[in-house]
Amino acid sequence: MPYVRDTLNNLKQSSPAQTEFYQAAEEVLECLRPLFQRCPHYLEHNIIERIVEPERQIMFRICWTDDNGKVQVNKGYRVQFNSALGPYKGGLRFHSSVTSGTIKFLGFEQIFKNALTGLSIGGGKGGSNFDPKGRSDGEVMRFCQAYMTELYRYIGSTTDVPAGDIGVGPREIGYLYGQYKRITGRYEGILTGKGLNWGGSIGRKEATGYGAVYFAQNMLTARAETLQGKTCLVSGAGNVAIYTIEKLIELGAKPITCSDSGGTLHDPDGIDLALLKELKEVQRTSLQDYLKTRDNAHYITADEYPADDHAVWRINADIAFPCATQNELTAADADALLKNGINCVSEGANMPSTTDAVNCFINAKIAYGPGKAANAGGVATSQLEMAQNSSMEQWSLEKVDEKLKAIMANIHQQCADTAAEFDDPTNLVLGANIAGFRRVADTMIEHGVV
Repeated sequence: MPYVRDTLNNLKQSSPAQTEFYQAAEEVLECLRPLFQRCPHYLEHNIIERIVEPERQIMFRICWTDDNGKVQVNKGYRVQFNSALGPYKGGLRFHSSVTSGTIKFLGFEQIFKNALTGLSIGGGKGGSNFDPKGRSDGEVMRFCQAYMTELYRYIGSTTDVPAGDIGVGPREIGYLYGQYKRITGRYEGILTGKGLNWGGSIGRKEATGYGAVYFAQNMLTARAETLQGKTCLVSGAGNVAIYTIEKLIELGAKPITCSDSGGTLHDPDGIDLALLKELKEVQRTSLQDYLKTRDNAHYITADEYPADDHAVWRINADIAFPCATQNELTAADADALLKNGINCVSEGANMPSTTDAVNCFINAKIAYGPGKAANAGGVATSQLEMAQNSSMEQWSLEKVDEKLKAIMANIHQQCADTAAEFDDPTNLVLGANIAGFRRVADTMIEHGVV
């Protein structure tokens, strides 16, 4: 079908040098070919060209003062991609690698991820090329206040509700919310991931990691297998990785790795969760400090492997959880994982596997959960936080976790049923993309040309 090529060519003309966005769009469009052959009315309504263009792109300058009194300037973004199903929903990422293309790809993925949850939330994403790492609390606060001063006029509890992402945790959410309240005088649920004392949801920080594990559990159950006793590789050492590790331990699995920008930590005895939390959530230091108290662990620096080979994926295990960042797992990594006997991959990060790596997993017919399905637990629990804010309630961890489990089971079932419907029952990438697209596209058609 020429529409895929034509659409991608148009994107490259209108949105130059946004390779991650092209990658995300191409994956979705390629998966939709069998749907369009059965249901050509989607093409008649020109849904493709409508869905790949954001409804609104906001870019702004952020000026703030560092601890030395020097004025710093960063770029800020908020892409409001699609509101067919509800208010724009998606995190804010603060990292030096952030560009408009990064935000576009994340926002595009968010449309379908949010659709799969079955909840009333549209897709959006935002962020800045500011990196909180190494900055004082005062500098982070002043930056967040400057960022929100530019963003506040575009968000609201029924229009756009941002959350956290890489570089945006409870500290940053607090500073952002405080500035919103200062400017508007309103105390409302315009951010999720808030503190428990002021509208946050119990279980929100754990949700993305927990959800990735629940999704893996559902994939394994469908194959008459279990997580119990499985050795697991986890990448990253942020919020998603930490709580993936926590849930794996709780369910009887053995996570043996995590990683940060400097390299990979391997503890063959199993990751010490309390020590990991102390290093990354309290001290905010390198994983190398883990070795001071764990004699059998070792740290493999990033420069010990070529650019496309990553140490975390070269260790023998049963299941892999990429939880760091986009395109962290290459075709060479995928090949190494498969040769080492990995039979299940559940993505905690957004698009962590390159296109070639994804194809390796699909062709091998292993249990592979793509990020837009496997890591949807975070945004799903964000919507549960919105529901609690609307009713001025705070639910128990047991209630939130029960709902999260049910949502992840439903997402897996949708993906599996849709994949089977299109005669490729092991391909959950196909199932996720078609299931998410149909819900959004059908709604867009019902709303008319808007």
